[in-house]
Amino acid sequence: MENYSTTTHVINQSAVTALFKSTYMQMAAALTVTALTSYFLSQSAAFLAMFLTNSSLMWIAIIAELGVVIWLSARLHAMSMTMATILFIAYSVLNGVTLSIIFLVYEPEVIALTFAVTAGMFAVMSIIGYTTRMDLSKVGGILLMALVGIILASVVNIFLGSETLYWVITYIGVLVFVGLTAYDTNKLRQIYTQYGEVNETGHKLALMGALTLYLDFINLFLYLLRIFGNRR
Repeated sequence: MENYSTTTHVINQSAVTALFKSTYMQMAAALTVTALTSYFLSQSAAFLAMFLTNSSLMWIAIIAELGVVIWLSARLHAMSMTMATILFIAYSVLNGVTLSIIFLVYEPEVIALTFAVTAGMFAVMSIIGYTTRMDLSKVGGILLMALVGIILASVVNIFLGSETLYWVITYIGVLVFVGLTAYDTNKLRQIYTQYGEVNETGHKLALMGALTLYLDFINLFLYLLRIFGNRR
């Protein structure tokens, strides 16, 4: 009986490891697609001129991003892994389109440095989230409420234009997404442990995990860029 339990645990842990490997590989691929898309588009004067002089294009890209995420989240279990992967790639490209303008605002060296710092912070917090035995569910609830507060405050500040509120939102944003990285990693470990199989459904769960961590990374990067960035 003891040997059976040990074998089951080993198999389950092997599945969790495989699913996390799939998660991080898909996340890394998505970040690469976004980075390449944003960089190459930023080098096109014709694209930037069209994108910046026609605000409707920016709104179309943002709405398309939201639509892809909502569709992917709502229909994941009903669609094939191939379709889910295509949608994830499409989202990564769309995000690259909207992020291309940061090269007009910040120096490339600053963007690269911020990306490296973000990667380091993300790795540390993800390791903490994976290895901790603490229950982070209450922390996650607080972080999600703080995230809603940041979104609302950001909308309000569009009209107020307060620099003080801008920096308060920025620093709180960094703390929130640092915490969410640990929380989401911990939550994924629980999901993968409970599921415990490496099949198509397992890979779909890994894809959604990759999307979640991808969003944590991108948002952390953007808030850190505000702090480290030297505006042109």
